[in-house]
Amino acid sequence: MKAVIKVGGKQYYVSEGSEIYVEKLNAEAGDEVVFDQVLMLDAKIGSPYLTGVTVTGKVLKNGKNKKIRIFKYKSKSRSNRKTQGHRQPYTKIEITKING
Repeated sequence: MKAVIKVGGKQYYVSEGSEIYVEKLNAEAGDEVVFDQVLMLDAKIGSPYLTGVTVTGKVLKNGKNKKIRIFKYKSKSRSNRKTQGHRQPYTKIEITKING
């Protein structure tokens, strides 16, 4: 079974056994999470969500992504050069079961 779920404002195409990286959730490693905002299951499409369908997953770990570089520059003004860095926190989840 394959499904499309909505987590943290983003949509993910998942199947049983797949691993996804989502925005940080308030869950520790080993916890079980249930997603009830299922947009599509195989050929069934919800409007906007399917009722009675849930996707269960297991939290593998929490962490931070690699640092991305942000460089701001204004031409002909050397005083406005700026370099910043940002590491987005994430939660890695393994999809264990799709109920539908």
